[in-house]
Amino acid sequence: METAKQKTLERVVSQRALQMGTSFSCQICVVGFLCGVCLTSLFLAALTSLGSFGFGGVSFSSISMWISPWNSSSERINVVTSTDCKLRLKESERWVDSQQSKTDTDDERVSSLFSAWSALLTQSVDGENKLFQRLGVRKSSVPNAPHLENCRLSAQVNRRLDKRAGNESFPPWTSWKGLLDVYPASVANKQIRYFRHQAISEGAYPPWISGSDEENYPLTRKVQLDIWIHQHPINCHNPNVKFLVADWERLPGFGIGAQIAGMAGLLAIAINEKRVLVTNYYNRADHDGCKGSTRSSWSCYFFPETSQECRDHAFKLMHRREAWEKGIIKQKENYTSKEIWAGKIPKFWGDPWSYLQPTTEINGSLIAFHRKMDRRWWRAQAVRYLMRFQSEYTCGLMNNARHAAFGNEAARMVLTTHGSEWPKEIRNEAKSEIEEFVWSSHKPWIPRPLLSMHVRMGDKACEMKVVEFDEYMHLADRIRKRFPHLNSIWLSTEMQDVIDKSKLYPHWKFYYTNVKRQVGNITMAKYEASLGRETSTNYPLVNFLMATDADFFIGALGSTWCYLIDGMRNTGGKVMAGYLSVNKDRFW
Repeated sequence: METAKQKTLERVVSQRALQMGTSFSCQICVVGFLCGVCLTSLFLAALTSLGSFGFGGVSFSSISMWISPWNSSSERINVVTSTDCKLRLKESERWVDSQQSKTDTDDERVSSLFSAWSALLTQSVDGENKLFQRLGVRKSSVPNAPHLENCRLSAQVNRRLDKRAGNESFPPWTSWKGLLDVYPASVANKQIRYFRHQAISEGAYPPWISGSDEENYPLTRKVQLDIWIHQHPINCHNPNVKFLVADWERLPGFGIGAQIAGMAGLLAIAINEKRVLVTNYYNRADHDGCKGSTRSSWSCYFFPETSQECRDHAFKLMHRREAWEKGIIKQKENYTSKEIWAGKIPKFWGDPWSYLQPTTEINGSLIAFHRKMDRRWWRAQAVRYLMRFQSEYTCGLMNNARHAAFGNEAARMVLTTHGSEWPKEIRNEAKSEIEEFVWSSHKPWIPRPLLSMHVRMGDKACEMKVVEFDEYMHLADRIRKRFPHLNSIWLSTEMQDVIDKSKLYPHWKFYYTNVKRQVGNITMAKYEASLGRETSTNYPLVNFLMATDADFFIGALGSTWCYLIDGMRNTGGKVMAGYLSVNKDRFW
């Protein structure tokens, strides 16, 4: 019995010892002990080689003699452990050095690719040649940039989609986007040509609308089709075609948002009176960035609101007294401010705003309705039409903005697919048919999901209650709790203080345009004047378009700019993404 008890006790003790040996705390102790042995061995070896060394009356020679009675096996352990520590230290150092070297090499490659893309964006032949010579690569070997758009090709495609093809009633709008309709095999197929002709003749929906009817404001696709038809009569010289020629608002203190809202009112008047709206002088495009005929014109930034034929004919009629007397042509001055800003909304489509369900949230609750729902719906449709296609110039602005913000991330991402090949000579293969005809319609890459945030402060306090930046970030954190993979914010603001405060949120990645911002409280007019006309127009439009493309949006209901961004999002497939507002001023 005694023997059995002893065995049971030994077994229990062995199991307990095994558990303790495999525990993390025990392993730490063992590792610490071994490291102590290593350091002691090294220290004693140093003392032995130096002989006796006294410190504070204590002889280290005597300490060495005190340790010497260890048996031979202990000495062997000391020697082996000491050597093993040295080897592991050297291996660790080599690993750290190799990792650092790899990181430095990767950073250099990323920087080189970023610079190569930058040279391609500047379109400077001399600059390109010097850079590529320094990198030791050819232009043709630079990998494609996923965040950049081929602006020239995009403008060509959009011109096709904004103009009737031959005798067709509509442009070549089909159930797909991109260049698929010019695929040679389809063009040669008689049956496909027949059904495509039938689809075009019946008027397919415009290609600048993203998403289904359920993802946009009511009747968006139908309304956009009808506005295009109204603004592009088949025969502009027909005596029954009347015109409304209007300059963009240019009173001091009118921001871009107010100008767009005013033009939306003029488009409503034109449609109600069966006139073609022709926009004339646009002061914000009166700068050296807008070349040739696009200078001082909306067409510098977006496609014209009507065809060139109608524009030319309308400007000719302006010089004919008879055209004015018969009312064939009118101008903005023929209407009162009330008619422009608060006039009748076109009712050719009934009253779709009556069943519009807002997806705007304030203080944790959805707004059941906005005031002036009809105007909210209409302005969204008007802005979507006026901004339906970007010009080549605007496309270039967006390329530059994306490259400055996302270029390094894009370069690192691309280089992972090329391994260590670039900047060694690589050959870009010719585009496959699916790349050319199908993938060509894909939007440029941006980090997703992306939250856009417009923080309006400064002199806006005279119109609404301004809210501090931490309130915006509180809403951002709320979105992140529901979508934990969200960590990127496109920050739009005129205040330098907001940019500085963004650094207090290191768990978010902020992107913003590199432009001088307000320090202190000055009027927006003075701030824009300090930037110059070109910059003060370009960077807000870039922010506007980035906001319309972002996955989520936070703004302030009292801001006209946020109001228009929300309208563009709600006609761009983003209704169900919602809009979180930091205040409830002016439901519009």
